[in-house]
Amino acid sequence: MGESSSKMAAPVILNATAKHSATIIFLHGLGDTGHGWASAMGEVSMPHIKVICPTAPVMPVTLNAGFKMPSWFDLTSLELDGPEDTQGIKAARDKIHQLISQEVQSGIPSSRIMLGGFSQGGALSLYSAFTHKEPLAGVIALSCWLPLRAEFPQAAVGNLDTHILQCHGDCDPVVPYKFGQISSCLVKKFAPNIDFKTIPGMMHSSSETEMKSVKEFIRARLPDL
Repeated sequence: MGESSSKMAAPVILNATAKHSATIIFLHGLGDTGHGWASAMGEVSMPHIKVICPTAPVMPVTLNAGFKMPSWFDLTSLELDGPEDTQGIKAARDKIHQLISQEVQSGIPSSRIMLGGFSQGGALSLYSAFTHKEPLAGVIALSCWLPLRAEFPQAAVGNLDTHILQCHGDCDPVVPYKFGQISSCLVKKFAPNIDFKTIPGMMHSSSETEMKSVKEFIRARLPDL
């Protein structure tokens, strides 16, 4: 078991159907898999874009009484100033940076790679973007927060000018709407191109309105060459 338990399962990949010139890497939330978001992302993508939806490694999650489930890092609480799994967040970030560099090696410049995620995956996508030196095409942060926020702005070594779309439902019972707002205000201080969209009445999920914004964001930031 040992090492293999922390290895990621094969990601769900939607290959470009035209000449591949851009990539979106989208990270699911706690307890989900890459399949959870693949079809939704496929619907808002474009023919020249390859979509990668990786699946997090299975690990015991403190927040869920130690039950094992796909999780990017351990979650001990969803309190605003609760303890965080610093080591786990950084290890997960390294895996995401690896996925980005694999795309770069295959010929897609980092400026044509977009990162995104939902909930825990959105948190990881924000953290991974700001700790990545090379510029990315954009970040889609859904129903999430900025992890290890006490490290910022010092920890932000890149993507300070990158456009970020952050969406949050104002009825979210899991990741409170307030967390999203606090994260957005903090990020705005060092990365001004963040657009925070409130989705009225939405809980900890997605909606047509939100996906319409995601689709517009992808079209604006990753047009066909």
